[in-house]
Amino acid sequence: MQLTTLEYATKDQGHVNILIAGRSGVGKSTLINSVFQSDFAETGQGKPVTRNTVEIVKEGFPLSIFDTRGLEMTEFSDTLGDLERIVSHRCSDKDERRHIHLAWICIQEDGRRIEDAEINLHDMLSKYMPVITVITKARSDNGFKATVESLMTKSRRFARVRALEESLDDGYQLPPMGLEALISLSSEVIPEGKHRALAAAQKANLHYKKSVKIVLAAAKATVAAVGKKPIPLSDAGVLAPIQIGMIAGIRSIFGMKLAKTDISSLVSSAIQGETPIFREKDILTNVLKLIHREGTASGGIISAATASAITVALGEAYISVLSTFQTSQPDTVPDSYYISSKLRESLEGYELGM
Repeated sequence: MQLTTLEYATKDQGHVNILIAGRSGVGKSTLINSVFQSDFAETGQGKPVTRNTVEIVKEGFPLSIFDTRGLEMTEFSDTLGDLERIVSHRCSDKDERRHIHLAWICIQEDGRRIEDAEINLHDMLSKYMPVITVITKARSDNGFKATVESLMTKSRRFARVRALEESLDDGYQLPPMGLEALISLSSEVIPEGKHRALAAAQKANLHYKKSVKIVLAAAKATVAAVGKKPIPLSDAGVLAPIQIGMIAGIRSIFGMKLAKTDISSLVSSAIQGETPIFREKDILTNVLKLIHREGTASGGIISAATASAITVALGEAYISVLSTFQTSQPDTVPDSYYISSKLRESLEGYELGM
């Protein structure tokens, strides 16, 4: 069953390609590092695709960034031509994984002006992909966003962002802003199949990670299908292969790697522990009582509901544990012992509601 494998969970994550354009000094690299996991602009490997565009990738990450460096007005016509050739070629490729799925055009708020070349760039890119105009280094709008919107009419969304905290002369601190909104806006315009990849690659919007519950829903449906065969759930281990795939998928959404053996140990620890929901004797008693009372077919349907509830509880608890950890330590990967102990704590007192 494909949904139960670690390999499928990772593969099913997909891959998203984002082009980021703008003149030198607008803060593209800072924006990339602030939005995506592991200081992506610094730690990723760059490969030239045109004279002024570099594709940045990192092994194990479901993300490619096409960074248009040195996009200056004096060479803009040549740069634009080179860029359109590569964009057109990739977006016409039969393999959608090679398409560029989204463009961020960065304009610095302090500049208070938009060049004709930037409008031309915006017009060109919008023919091939959704475009979001990103107003960087945002401090004081004074109507500039409205001006941008009136000129960049083919942009699908607009966002004002400040990637880093800034200190003003009077000591007043300006916190980062707009990064969560940028991810939310991006998720609205990218192809449907790219949401999990975006969720895994980014670190700016924790709520977006938690809202992507595709893996949880798939595992629930798989468990329900298995239960209807029917298969008596006298051993909680029957669920483990499906739960391993679910855990792997959720972890990939949070941008974390984990070996299959570690995931197996984690699931085993949870379902064989002393938390009420996962005590094997409780599962055996509840499910078999229903099967004997109402017959095999009916018991199979109800056991499927029980199994689904168990799987959902495990998945939601795991999402909660990772969310809490990433809130406090966004650039750190928790070890298996930490996750196992916190998962057990989260499941204490959980009831199936049957």
